[in-house]
Amino acid sequence: MNFNATFIGQIIVFAIFVWLCAKFVWPPIIAAMNERQTKIAEGLDASDRAAKNLEVAQNEAASKLREAKAEAAEIIEQANRRASAIVDQAKADAEAEAQRIVDAAASDVDKERNLAREELRSKVATLTLAGAEKILQAEVDATKHNELLDKLAAEL
Repeated sequence: MNFNATFIGQIIVFAIFVWLCAKFVWPPIIAAMNERQTKIAEGLDASDRAAKNLEVAQNEAASKLREAKAEAAEIIEQANRRASAIVDQAKADAEAEAQRIVDAAASDVDKERNLAREELRSKVATLTLAGAEKILQAEVDATKHNELLDKLAAEL
């Protein structure tokens, strides 16, 4: 191979070009690449942290959901117990009211029975007096014989 001045000039120009590139071009490119590498590494770390945070948040959400379901079940159970207590209380109140009505009705029946007895005694006394008048063919004085009539009414 033949070395001539052109070849030597090309080597010198190439060496200057390499030196210029190493001095002015490569440092900003290397810095940009390092910066980009750092950003990518930070992005990957952030993505790992986000994935862990997401997993923690999902676990916490699942835990809160379980707690909410348990609390809802407890509230429903309390409502059912309260409803049963209200129904039982209503039954007891209804039974007490029914007993009160039956007692009042029995009292009314007793009053009516006593009133009917008194009315019947009065009518029987009047009929007895009328029968006695007819038998005796004379008028019986009610004021005179009031004691006799009361005794007769008591016997009936």
